[in-house]
Amino acid sequence: MKNRLMVALDVPQAADALALRDKLGDAVGWFKIGLRLFVAEGPQLVASIRQQHRVFLDLKFHDIPNTVAQAVESAGALGVEMVNVHAGGGAQMLTAAAGAAAAFPQMKLIAVTVLTSDPMPAEQARAVALERAHMAQDAGLHGVVCSVHEAAAIKQACGGDFLTVTPGIRWGDQDLQDQQRVADPAAAIADGSDYLVVGRPILQAPEPRVAALEALAMMDSVHG
Repeated sequence: MKNRLMVALDVPQAADALALRDKLGDAVGWFKIGLRLFVAEGPQLVASIRQQHRVFLDLKFHDIPNTVAQAVESAGALGVEMVNVHAGGGAQMLTAAAGAAAAFPQMKLIAVTVLTSDPMPAEQARAVALERAHMAQDAGLHGVVCSVHEAAAIKQACGGDFLTVTPGIRWGDQDLQDQQRVADPAAAIADGSDYLVVGRPILQAPEPRVAALEALAMMDSVHG
């Protein structure tokens, strides 16, 4: 399960990210690098993290098709194992992104459907996520970012090989903060999530490695 757990490096600088990497060690297989950290530290940090872990570069590219294709190409050149675009950019943009990603067989290209912080009603979020998942699949992408609550429907509609990456993971009495559509790690695996993205529940824990192992135990329990 450690290769299905992605820890979000939502920290301000490389020193913090590398310290967290060292604390977690081999408990996790993936780290997610988002906008804040990538803007601050850039490709050099990606290279450092990739020495021991897989990297999901979470920059949600959303621009004209040619610009997004070039950005995906640059991400592929960094050697990252996953990168995302925003499905709101439309079918032409997604197709251009998929064309660029094809040159990097080690890299999975996924599309954001609806942010887990979006307060839109559940039925509307589900409909939009399904529509965008179909569009991403038709364009040649490998999967989508969605909430746990849409993962099962997307798997049913797009097939088991179409990846679902789900943030919004919380358990116990953790504060939801800016997340709206959440689930615990066991429910996420049971509902069809391929990869779980976990940030603050691990980053803000007194012992991040213990929190990561707790999440992994809950994920494992589904198949126990």
